[in-house]
Amino acid sequence: MDGETPEDAVNGSSEVQGGTVKYCEHCGAAIDRRAVICPKCGVPLEAFGRWMQRRAEASPKSRLAALLMAWFFGILGIHRFYVGKTGTGVLWLLTLGVMGIGALVDLIMIAAGSFRDSQGRPLLVWLHEE
Repeated sequence: MDGETPEDAVNGSSEVQGGTVKYCEHCGAAIDRRAVICPKCGVPLEAFGRWMQRRAEASPKSRLAALLMAWFFGILGIHRFYVGKTGTGVLWLLTLGVMGIGALVDLIMIAAGSFRDSQGRPLLVWLHEE
């Protein structure tokens, strides 16, 4: 940490021998700024850790199953019943997917990975390994 400025200490990185480094939040080791796992302690770092956390918080429902249901039965709201959104599922059933527009929006959202289940968890996993 020789030559480190107070700003570097706050930002968590500094220039060391021409390369930018950062410090592990867990063990404090100086590591390359591009590293996703600390080589000293093995703890996942920032972006990789956020990805792993988001993956852990994903819905247990299959994104592929929801996409196929939305494609074939979108105006009937079957995909909404599948993810536990029974209220809007009934609405989709009675209004034919709110005139087809809501069904199309749902299809795009499922394909893009931004559709969520009834508990607010995103549908991210295409196939479940069981």
